[in-house]
Amino acid sequence: MKEIKIDCYLSLGCPSEPMLRKNIEEALIREGLKAVINFQRVDNSQADELKLKGSPSIFINGIEVQPLNIEGFS
Repeated sequence: MKEIKIDCYLSLGCPSEPMLRKNIEEALIREGLKAVINFQRVDNSQADELKLKGSPSIFINGIEVQPLNIEGFS
């Protein structure tokens, strides 16, 4: 089984990290997948550089899956 990479970017004040960690773990177990998961807190300037659209912003194997069709980092 190939391991996937999940990158999660959160604003400095985003309170969703504990629930996000739980949801990712549950999804991986349910799907029988293994992943390398990275959580990174970023400020507005870093978010702009990375072209993030929201907090949390989630990428799986480099493809943004959350949020979609949203402009601006919050």
